[in-house]
Amino acid sequence: MRLIVVDDYLALSQEAARFVARRLLAKPDLVLALPTGETPLGLYRELARLHREGLLDFLRATAFNLDEFLGIPPDHPASFRSYMERHFWGQVNLRPEARHIPQSLPADPKEECQRYEALIQGAGGLDLAILGLGRNGHIAFNEPGTPFERRTHVAELTEETRADEAERFGGLGNVPKQAITLGIRTLMNAREILLLVSGMEKAGILAQALEGPVTPAVPASVLQLHPNLTVLVDRAAAAFVQG
Repeated sequence: MRLIVVDDYLALSQEAARFVARRLLAKPDLVLALPTGETPLGLYRELARLHREGLLDFLRATAFNLDEFLGIPPDHPASFRSYMERHFWGQVNLRPEARHIPQSLPADPKEECQRYEALIQGAGGLDLAILGLGRNGHIAFNEPGTPFERRTHVAELTEETRADEAERFGGLGNVPKQAITLGIRTLMNAREILLLVSGMEKAGILAQALEGPVTPAVPASVLQLHPNLTVLVDRAAAAFVQG
């Protein structure tokens, strides 16, 4: 594990963009797993800027989103598809056919999970998975207790996770209770993982994930076992990390 601590969120976003840019320049057909949420917004802004300045080309890259809510229209303003259109897909030259995200209204959610997993395998697997960290230790929507061997599956979202999404959905009652997510085994099969964590509110769970026991109770703790993990954090998030 490689731990990089930077001063603040801006520095984290810039360093994350440099990290991704180096991989993309070395392998133009890079296969990525991409997150949503607040933490990666700065990363996406920086990548879009590098693209506008002619320094990055996404034309041969392929991107798989980590997850998507079930039971809402794909164009719902709080869907992850809408998020990606606003913040990344619409800002770079990633081909439409290379923008992958689970269907939010599939006829058969289990079949959709199998289809999505097969797409990843058909692309040769993930070169780089970029992850955030939930307040309860989840990665993607792998909630506490998720078996480490799970691949893409339907996740039952905890009340804590749903509460974190309540503002975007206009109230807790509007937040879906299920999502399709890449499983822990799918993520751990990525050739490289970049974990991004920002803010004091994540400091306690980050320390548990990096330095506590490896346990399904803290899903992110499994990342300790990955052979090519980089953890990029700001000083606030690193407050309780001993190493």
